[in-house]
Amino acid sequence: MIVPMKKISLITLGDKKNETLKKLRKLGIIHIEISEGSGEKLNLYKEQITLLESALFAIGKAGDAEQKDADTAEALRIAKEISALAEEKADCLSERGILSAELERVKSWGDLDPAQMKELSDAGVDAVLCEMPRREYGALPADITTVTLCKTKASVKFLLVKQNGEIPPQLCDYVFELPKTSTDAMAQKIAQLTLRAEETDKKVSSFSCYAKALKKAVDALQKEIEFETYSTGMEQEKISDGENDALTVAFFKGYIEAENLDKLKCAAKENSWGLFAEDPTGEDNVPTKLKNNKFVSLIYPLTDFLGTVPGYFEYDISGWFLAFILLFFGIIFGDGGYGLFICTAAAIPIVMSLIKKKPVAPAFLLVGLFGLSTVLWGTLTCTWFGLSPEQLPEWLKSLSVPVISNVYADKLWSLPWTGEGVGLTTAQNLQIFCFTLALIQLTVAHIKGALRNRRSLKILGDIGSALQLLGIYYVVLSLVVNPQVFSFGLTLGGVPVGTVAIALVGVGFVMSFVFSNYEGSIIKSILSSLTNIVSVLLGVVNVFSDIVSYIRLWAVGLAGGAISATVNELAGPLFGNFLFMILAIVLLVFGHGLNMILNVLSVIVHGIRLNTLEFSSHLDMSWSGHKFKPFEE
Repeated sequence: MIVPMKKISLITLGDKKNETLKKLRKLGIIHIEISEGSGEKLNLYKEQITLLESALFAIGKAGDAEQKDADTAEALRIAKEISALAEEKADCLSERGILSAELERVKSWGDLDPAQMKELSDAGVDAVLCEMPRREYGALPADITTVTLCKTKASVKFLLVKQNGEIPPQLCDYVFELPKTSTDAMAQKIAQLTLRAEETDKKVSSFSCYAKALKKAVDALQKEIEFETYSTGMEQEKISDGENDALTVAFFKGYIEAENLDKLKCAAKENSWGLFAEDPTGEDNVPTKLKNNKFVSLIYPLTDFLGTVPGYFEYDISGWFLAFILLFFGIIFGDGGYGLFICTAAAIPIVMSLIKKKPVAPAFLLVGLFGLSTVLWGTLTCTWFGLSPEQLPEWLKSLSVPVISNVYADKLWSLPWTGEGVGLTTAQNLQIFCFTLALIQLTVAHIKGALRNRRSLKILGDIGSALQLLGIYYVVLSLVVNPQVFSFGLTLGGVPVGTVAIALVGVGFVMSFVFSNYEGSIIKSILSSLTNIVSVLLGVVNVFSDIVSYIRLWAVGLAGGAISATVNELAGPLFGNFLFMILAIVLLVFGHGLNMILNVLSVIVHGIRLNTLEFSSHLDMSWSGHKFKPFEE
C-alpha cells in the first residue's frame, strides 16, 4: 500500500532555524521540500566530498585490508594526501607518455644524441638530419652535399651539410627534428618514471585500510550538505507591528506520514513552532512511501534498480508486479535446467548469510524465486538444458502438462466443437496461455480502476473497458491463433460466441466513451471524449495491440530454446572424441552462458515492459513519483 501522507507547513523564529532543524533531524519523520541552498559552507562541503570520492576512486576496493577508523577531519587529511599522490602518479604517467611517444618517433634512427650534432657544429660542420623518399633523394642536384646514413626500399636517411648556413628550399620539409635529449637518456627517464609511478601507486594502495573511514566521512558530509541546504534554502520573512523591531520568521513545507502527525504536533507544542497540516492535493508533489508484507517487499530491489516509483495518487502494484514478473521470468527463460542453476546461484549467498547469522538480502531471495519459477515452467513444458524429449527420462516427461509440453509438440489437440483434423498445436496452446495472461493482468488493472471509482458513475467506464478487453481477447484468438477453431461464426450451447465478442467490444466502447471522463456530468464526459475522438478510437486498437504484445513471452522463450538446442547440436558430436571433449565443454558453457545473459536482457526488455507499460497504461499510471526521504540523523 501507499502510506497516507499529510502536507505540513512549519514556522519557527529565524534565529532558531538551525536549532529547529537539529530537533527535526533527531525526530526523523519529515520529508522537507527544499532542494536548493547556497553559501560558502555548502560549497566547501561539496568540494570536500569530491576530494573524498576522488580518494576512494584512487584506492579502489578495500580488499582484505584491516580497516582503521578515522574521524571526518582525519579522513579529509588522508584524502588530501591520497589526492597529492594520485596527482603525482598522473604527472609521472603523463610525462612518461610524452617521452614514450618521442622515443617511438625517433626509434627508426637508432641511438640519437643531440650533443653529437653540436660537436659537429663546433668542428665547423653545420649539418642536419633528413629523411625523404628514395626516388626524390636520387634526383637531388650534385651541389647539395649529403652523407647517406640508411637506405630502405622506400626512403633514405641522410646527413645534410648546410650551404652557407642555410637549408636548400626543396629539403626544408624533410628535415628531421632532433629530440631534446638522447634516446638513452629518454629510456632511463622512462624507467625512472615507471618506478616512481609504481612506488606512488603502492603508497596510495597502503591507504586502502581507510576505505570505510572515507566512506563514513562522505556520508557524514552528505548529512551536513542536507542540513545546510535546508538551513540556507528555508524561506524567511520579517514581521513588524510598526512599533517594535521586525521579527524574522523562517518556514518550510514538507510531508509526513499521517500516523506520525501527532508526534510532530507534540514536538511543535514543546518547541513553540507554528504548524499547519492538511491533506495533499493533486497539485502537490507528494513523495511516495510503500508499505507491504515481507514477501511482496521482495520486489523492491528490482523496482529500485529500475528507478520506478508510483505517484502518490497512483496505485501500489508491488504485489501484482511480483506475481506477474515471476511468471514472465519463468516463461522467458523457459528452461528448468537454467532454473536449477539460478536457484543454486541464489542459494549460496543465502546459506552463507544464514551460517553467519546475518539477514538475508532480499535480492538473493528474489533471484531464488526467479529460479523456482523457471524450474516450474521447465517442468510443465518438459524443457531441460535444451535437450529433446527423447533424451529425457520418462519420470521427468510424466511431470509435464500435455497440452503445453514439448513431449507432445507434434500432436494436434482437438476441442469439442472442432471437426476432424482441426485442432490446436502445442505452440498455439502456449500462445493462448500468453494471451490469457494478458486478459487476466489487464482485467486486474480495470478492476482496480473500478474499485477506486466505485462511488462514481466513472466505474461504468472501467467496466466498459473490461468488456472491450474480453471481446478483443476472442478477436485475437481468432485472428492470431487459429481462425478455424475460434471462428466468428462459432456457436456454443446456442450462444454465438463470435457475435457476443463483437457485441462486447461495441457495448464496452460505448460505456467507456460515455463514462471514462465522468466528473459529475455525463454531457461534459461525452464532450471530453468527442474532443479526443481520435485517441478514443485508437484506444480500441491499442487494446488489441496490448493483448497481442504478450505473445513476446512465447516468442522469446522459443528463441532461447532454439539457441540452447543449437548449442547442444554443435557440441554433441565433439564428445565422441576425447581430444575434442574439452572444446565441447567450453562450447556448452559459453553457449548456454550467453543464452542466459540474453534471457536476462529479454526479461528486462520484455518482461518488465509488460508490467511498466501495458499493465500500467491500463491503470493510467505514469510512474511519476519520488521516494519519501525523511530528514533524519
